[in-house]
Amino acid sequence: MPVKILVADDDPDIRDVLRLSLEEENYEVIEAKDGEEALKIITTRPLDLVLLDYKMPKLDGREVCAKVKSDLLLRHLPIIMVTAKGDINDKVGGIEAGADDYIVKPFEPKELLARIRMILRRTERDLEANPLTRLPGNVSILNELNRRLEANALFSVCYIDLDKFKAYNDKYGFEHGDEVIRETARILIRAVQEGGNPDDFIGHIGGDDFVIVTKPQNVDKLCQKIIHDFEKTVPEFYNEADRKNGYIITYDRRGKEQKIPLLSISIGVVSNEFRKIQHVAQIGEIGAELKAQAKKLERSNYVKDKRRRP
Repeated sequence: MPVKILVADDDPDIRDVLRLSLEEENYEVIEAKDGEEALKIITTRPLDLVLLDYKMPKLDGREVCAKVKSDLLLRHLPIIMVTAKGDINDKVGGIEAGADDYIVKPFEPKELLARIRMILRRTERDLEANPLTRLPGNVSILNELNRRLEANALFSVCYIDLDKFKAYNDKYGFEHGDEVIRETARILIRAVQEGGNPDDFIGHIGGDDFVIVTKPQNVDKLCQKIIHDFEKTVPEFYNEADRKNGYIITYDRRGKEQKIPLLSISIGVVSNEFRKIQHVAQIGEIGAELKAQAKKLERSNYVKDKRRRP
């Protein structure tokens, strides 16, 4: 997949120059003419890097950068601030807002491309991540689980999955579905920040599947917080009619009408508190079983593994 770069500048000539330079390197370019449009694109589309002009209408580059870097889900997105020549305040302002680098206008395209390549390499090295949420992906998840097993410490692994997500995607489309996934990730991050430990781990397996690795004593508080926040947020994902009904109407292959309940969240919690776990595959098998049990319960729920085995 091509690298996606957002170019945000109110000067169309500058945008043209940047687009031509970037497209020569086979980067996919998305354009925004002001800070407000830039922020909307950043929060709704997966991007690899942002070129952000400091002085723009509606929201300036500093404001956009600060909002992005304060978002738990977007803070890893690299931003290069484009500043005016000789204006030290713009440079300082951009860095203070969280920009990863800056370049001064007028700039040499070769220098800009070199900076972009450098930052993309650094970002890829620092974060093996799911492209939608920027949370650690399967390689990091496996490494984390193996690390916990080798440490012989007590741990709990929460396998998290959304219920009725396919039906939601079919009706509302993938863009709305992606926003549900991103908001779910934010809910998980906030829950861990408020009720977890500094060394807790959050990963995105893919699609609507997530994982949290924590301590057994944190599980109830974390799961209850996740469920509470998710249930509170769910109605915002629907139009007024569906929200009022409490379900969406779909049709099966035979054209028969079906009433599908609103999205809910199921959590299966695997722990070595009462049984010895020897390998990662064992964790996954138990997690899938417990998650299936949680899905049989009404609305959002979690099921913990309490079986004792030698």
